[in-house]
Amino acid sequence: MYVLELGGQDDAFARTEAASAASDVTTLAPGLATARGVSERARHLAFTHRVCELVGTGDPTVESAHALLDAASIDREGSVAVRAVDVRASTGIDTQRAERVLGGVLTDRGFGVDLDSPDNTLYAYFADPAGDEEAGAGEACCALGWDHLASVRDFGDRQPTKRPFFQPGSMDPLEARALVNIAGARPGATVVDPMCGTGGILLEAGLVGARSVGGDAQDKMVQGTRENLTYALDGDGHPDRAAYPEAGRWDVCRSDAARLPLADDAADAVVFDAPYGRQSRIEGELRPLVSGALAEARRVAPRCVLVADRDWGDAARDAGWTVVERFERRVHRSLVRHVHVLE
Repeated sequence: MYVLELGGQDDAFARTEAASAASDVTTLAPGLATARGVSERARHLAFTHRVCELVGTGDPTVESAHALLDAASIDREGSVAVRAVDVRASTGIDTQRAERVLGGVLTDRGFGVDLDSPDNTLYAYFADPAGDEEAGAGEACCALGWDHLASVRDFGDRQPTKRPFFQPGSMDPLEARALVNIAGARPGATVVDPMCGTGGILLEAGLVGARSVGGDAQDKMVQGTRENLTYALDGDGHPDRAAYPEAGRWDVCRSDAARLPLADDAADAVVFDAPYGRQSRIEGELRPLVSGALAEARRVAPRCVLVADRDWGDAARDAGWTVVERFERRVHRSLVRHVHVLE
C-alpha cells in the first residue's frame, strides 16, 4: 500500500488524476489518499506531490505515530531522516517534536541519521478535517510512509507568458497537466485538442509521452501553437530531458472542431477548453459550437475531458457521452471552470 500527498484543495479532482497512475485510490484524510499500486507515471502528476510506501495509520498525535513506528518491521539499510508534515496546517502538531521522537525510534534501531542526503526518508503526515475549512471526506489520522517517489514540480518554468506565443486566458500548465492525465495521456496514446489555442494542453500531453494532435479555426493560433510546441518539445525550451525522456510527436493544423480531419477512432482521448461566454461575440454561437465539437470527439475517441465556464452535461449526453465525473474548479472570483470527464 502507498500513501499519496495530494496538492491543491480539491481532493476529489486530485484523486481522479492520481487514478491515472495508481490503482484503488481511496480517501484517507484531507490532503491524503491511499493506493494499492503506483506506476512511474506518478512522477508526472500535477496534484500529487509525493508517494510513500505506507507503514501504517493511527490517530493524529505524536504518541500514536511513535507507537506505529515502534511496532513496525523495517527492512531497510543505510541512513535515515524524518520529515513531519502538518497537512494544510490542520492539526497544529509540533512537527519538530514529531521528527525528534520518530528519529529516536530509528536511531534506537541502529540507523544513522543524515538530514541532507539520507538513504531513506520517513514521512509522517498529520491531518484533521476539523482543522481544514476546505476538507471533504476523510478522517483525522497520522500516516507514516517511506518516501517512494516525488512528482516533478517544474510547472512554474512553463508559465504561458514564458512561451514564444502568448495570449491572455491561456491555461496554467498545472491544470493542463492534470486534464491530460485524467484523459489518459501517456507514451503510446494519442491526445487531440480540437480548439488548441496557444497549445498548452498539447504541450503537457506531449511531455508525458503522448502524441499530441491539435487543431484551431484561427491561423494565428495554429502558427502560435506550432511555435510553442517546437520550443517546448523539440527545442531550447524543453525541460530536463532526464525528467521527460519520451516527449511525444505532435501535429497541428487549421480545422473545424466539428469536422476534424481524422479517421474514426483515431485517438485515445480528446481534451479541449471550450470558448467561454464572455469570449464569444454572440452567446447563442456557443451551443452549436460545443455540441458539434462533442459529437466529433465522440467519433474519434472513446474518452473526452471538456473544460468550460458552465455545465455542458446535457450537450455531452445529447452527443452520446456519459458524464462520468464533473468538477468545479475556481480560477478567480468571476470564473469557475467546469471539468467534465466523459466516456
